[in-house]
Amino acid sequence: MTQAWDASISKEHLWLEANGIRFHALADGPPSGPLVLLLHGFPELSLSWAKQLGPLAAAGYRAVAPDLRGYGQTSRSGPYDLRTLAKDVRGLIQALGRQSAVVVGHDWGGGVAYGAALFEPAVVSKLVILNCPHPKVMADALQANPAQRRRSWYMFFFQLPWVPEWVVSRQRASAVARALRGGSHVREVWTPEALEPYRTAFSDRSSARAAIGYYRAAFRGFWRTRRDPVHRIEVPTLILWGRKDRFLGEDLLAPEKLAPCWSEGNSPTVRFVEDAGHFVQSEAPERVSQELVGWLGPA
Repeated sequence: MTQAWDASISKEHLWLEANGIRFHALADGPPSGPLVLLLHGFPELSLSWAKQLGPLAAAGYRAVAPDLRGYGQTSRSGPYDLRTLAKDVRGLIQALGRQSAVVVGHDWGGGVAYGAALFEPAVVSKLVILNCPHPKVMADALQANPAQRRRSWYMFFFQLPWVPEWVVSRQRASAVARALRGGSHVREVWTPEALEPYRTAFSDRSSARAAIGYYRAAFRGFWRTRRDPVHRIEVPTLILWGRKDRFLGEDLLAPEKLAPCWSEGNSPTVRFVEDAGHFVQSEAPERVSQELVGWLGPA
């Protein structure tokens, strides 16, 4: 693992051994600063947090954004169930020489962050979620909410064998480019140059298969998620939500749905980003960085 840090040079590349596999990560900030672990979603990469690394570093935090299991330059080996992914978070924090961290997650990274808070709570000091519902709330919505099922049609498509990875990877991952643009309200951020790293990453069918594996594992655990008793989140939580999200309904944030998922007296702070869609940290990077640093406070 690289350790040297120069305030004039951002985005170190780290290689970390955690939970039995090798992770690639981008990092910025002083090695002694409080750790903030930033988890990307689908179809994204560690690069998705590039515009938050610098502001967090400038505030004194050690910001680390890994390619999740199966993504980018991280090992493409399953399983991709939520408990394994939560152990990845614990392993990454330990590999970085820490006992706990602020865990930030967007989309599927938000699901992994929730998993860490639920199944590995000792390593999560604070939780920040961007445009991702609590797993129990999402499982209930897919069962009982026809509007959310329509928005989540691709999750059902991903349960088919081999066809989804072919669709995602074909034509240099043109479907990924459409998903990033189509899921955004501020589409102009997705220039051809900005899209190129994602198209390159997902044009490999094995990379597409690994990312889709998250959805397949989630559906295999669907009934268990609904049936299991709710593990309440104990740590302070911030939810940032791009209000123009085309994939997730705002009703997933209804107070009566969130209340059973957090411990008594520990309601999450919910803040909306009015002019952003699903890929909020890319569409409104300055606002997201400001909210993160402001909520976390001085390092």
